[in-house]
Amino acid sequence: MVLRALISPALVQWSFLLCGSPGFVLLWQAAKLIDRLWWHPRRLERALRAQGLRGTSYRFLVSDVIDYERRSKEERSRSMSLRCHNIAPLVAPLLHDIIREHGKACISWFGPYPKVTISDPEQTKEVMSNKFGHFEKLKFPALSRLLAGGVATYEGEQWVKHRRILNPAFHPEKIKLMMPAFSTCCQELVSRWTQSLGSDGTYEVDVCPEFQRLTGDVISRTAFGSNYAEGARIFQLQSEQTARLLARVKKIIIPGYLTRMQAMQEGENTKNDLLGLMLESNMRGTDENGQCISGMTIDEVVEECKLFYFAGTETTSILLTWTMVILSMHPEWQDRAREEVLGLFGKNKIDYEDFGRLKTVTMILYEVLRLYPPVVAFIRKTYKEMEIGGITFPAGVLIELPVLLMHHDPDIWGSDVHEFKPERFADGISKASNNSCAFLPFGWGQRICIGQQFAVIEPKFSLCMIFQCFEFELAPSYTHALDNTKMLRPMLGAQIKLRAI
Repeated sequence: MVLRALISPALVQWSFLLCGSPGFVLLWQAAKLIDRLWWHPRRLERALRAQGLRGTSYRFLVSDVIDYERRSKEERSRSMSLRCHNIAPLVAPLLHDIIREHGKACISWFGPYPKVTISDPEQTKEVMSNKFGHFEKLKFPALSRLLAGGVATYEGEQWVKHRRILNPAFHPEKIKLMMPAFSTCCQELVSRWTQSLGSDGTYEVDVCPEFQRLTGDVISRTAFGSNYAEGARIFQLQSEQTARLLARVKKIIIPGYLTRMQAMQEGENTKNDLLGLMLESNMRGTDENGQCISGMTIDEVVEECKLFYFAGTETTSILLTWTMVILSMHPEWQDRAREEVLGLFGKNKIDYEDFGRLKTVTMILYEVLRLYPPVVAFIRKTYKEMEIGGITFPAGVLIELPVLLMHHDPDIWGSDVHEFKPERFADGISKASNNSCAFLPFGWGQRICIGQQFAVIEPKFSLCMIFQCFEFELAPSYTHALDNTKMLRPMLGAQIKLRAI
């Protein structure tokens, strides 16, 4: 009994400690979670509001998600009248409401993160140029693994290395070498449409999937050369995964990669496709300044090819789709563009050297990108304290750059901002508005889209061949409704009636 009495207090004490430790850990974790989901957002909100910013208030867990879903659902059920291009209230309804109530610089919420919208072009330029490295892109790791990583998602030295390796592949002279692939793919499209013409010389087609197929073929050929068919199949699976988000791509074997690497190491000339040009640049031991550089791993090359395919296919097909739709709404501009193309090329082969003379077609593409940008906003995140426009932003604040709203701002573009007026670009981008920083279809600064020239040249080439063979109008089944689930596209398709000329 004496021994029991001596041991019992020690056992009780150890039992208390053993039982109390898990409780303490759970309590500590709960405190961290509450701080992250309540106190920290409230501190950031107070810091921003103290400097005069207004907007929605933080709501625990819910934030603005419910309101966003409700307003988006309401507007998705609506369609617009033809030739109406005031699309911001339908595409970004909640943000449109918040800005109208609280001003062009305002606060909304993305989960526990305050999101400050900045609509001033000069401040936008400052964020996009990221001179001091205080901003980073908002990352979704699971989504990046599913779709594509690559140069678009990297930061710091990793971005610098990849951009340096990729730049040569997107030089204008290298893109020029890809023109035969453009021609082949476009000719296949035009031939398919011509063979589908009815007895009355017309053919009604939804151009959305047609242009996705076209741009997928172009990307596959220019990326993988003779392996384009295999590449197209692989990345068609990627596209399906994008829509479903059910499976994750852990590794994709780029067609022809190992064979091409061995051939290049044995001295074979590089093929004029993205994979060959990228591998050639990757194998160099030094850059153009003679500095030693390290190359990309196989997995990194895979990610760059996935990114090139996904971004190139989506953005270019959407631009072509909206251009066909809008030129169907505005046949006077379709006629002007066709007259320019036939005046330069007739019905002969398109000459890349004359692309610089396509002034009307270029103006049209710029105006379509202004009214219907594929990406409606860019998001950055501060990871250090940063001052923009007299406002000090703490670390952990999201900065939203609303491309669509800036493209539709009458204070920047004038009272005719919602009209389709390609002539505003007659003297180039810098003279189209009162601030050249307001035109952002491909971003800005050092991180501007590396494939922007490719993304404009391909639609020019495609439109030239279409103008040579067809005139077109909207089919009666077309409904002017918009979907911004992935990128800005027609919600119910783009039904076009083609007529042979």
